[in-house]
Amino acid sequence: MRSVRERSDALGFRPPQQARSRESLHKVLAAAEHVLAHRGIEEFTVAAVAEQAGMSVGAIYRRFSGKDQLLHAVKDQLLGLLETGVHEALRAPAPGLSGIVGAFTRALARTFTRHNRIFPELLDGQRAEGRDRGLQALAAIQHAFVEAVQPCLGEVRRPDRALAVRMACRTIIGSCVHRAATCRYWPDDADWSTWAAETTELALAYLLAPERPGRPHAGT
Repeated sequence: MRSVRERSDALGFRPPQQARSRESLHKVLAAAEHVLAHRGIEEFTVAAVAEQAGMSVGAIYRRFSGKDQLLHAVKDQLLGLLETGVHEALRAPAPGLSGIVGAFTRALARTFTRHNRIFPELLDGQRAEGRDRGLQALAAIQHAFVEAVQPCLGEVRRPDRALAVRMACRTIIGSCVHRAATCRYWPDDADWSTWAAETTELALAYLLAPERPGRPHAGT
């Protein structure tokens, strides 16, 4: 994964060098997340973030060029937490395929539980560079999942095991992102822990089910 310096350079603002500067950046991003969560993208301004952080507007502009760059930094931080959470969860999951799938879904759920209120706002304010960063994160966590499953690939009962693992992973991620994006407008009356448990069962039912007789193969 990229370092803080590499991510900061990519976002276009100067990476923090001193501990005090890093604390200041963390304070700004926490304030930005709070404004997004409680006031929405329409009221997200540098002035609002400065007020929440207890800082001057000028102090924020010394690090960020404006609102768009600040939004991008908040999203990058969230995606970095998602990548880190998935990698840590897959480092020592419970044994077997079910342990890996469960660890993966729970890692996604933990991140979105903590940041559930800002994800729809970040999507609403998304620009092209934000989409690119999001796709990079999704590719990274899919790669982590596929690599973690390799020792248990023999448990998969689909005819094309590698394809099945990728399909399961993309379905889990797609369900997670869709749920996070629509939770305010289309609630499912479940918490994120329930979502993780049910999604794990769905994915395992697919991966452990043999191909149905007479089912046409892809490309035929």
